[in-house]
Amino acid sequence: MTEAGQFTFRLDPATGVPVYRQLIDQVLLAMAAGTLKCGVQLPTVRQVAVDLAINPNTVLRAYRELELRGALTTQQGLGTFVSLQEVQEDAAHRQARLSRLAADCAARAGSEGFSVKELTEMLNELTAK
Repeated sequence: MTEAGQFTFRLDPATGVPVYRQLIDQVLLAMAAGTLKCGVQLPTVRQVAVDLAINPNTVLRAYRELELRGALTTQQGLGTFVSLQEVQEDAAHRQARLSRLAADCAARAGSEGFSVKELTEMLNELTAK
């Protein structure tokens, strides 16, 4: 998700997940994975909107929600940065995200001709490595 040290967003219109939610999930996932470290500056609202050809208000909505959660801080005139505090996600929201990911994964596998059993076996193999 980073190119030359700059965090970049990717959209997947096939998922049916709203764009602002995809942006939020990508930031939280990158933080959890350690790809986005505390103090790192995110691209500007305008830059993300131009890069993804989306409305700037969509990016602003995602950034604001992340600010409310404590994941980001915005410094007027300087930009938006990954917060220095760790973000605690509640169990219900975490479970809902996992459920959505599992359903998306199963749907994609099914559309490619794989059964849920085959998908489960592959996931088990991947976790055993």
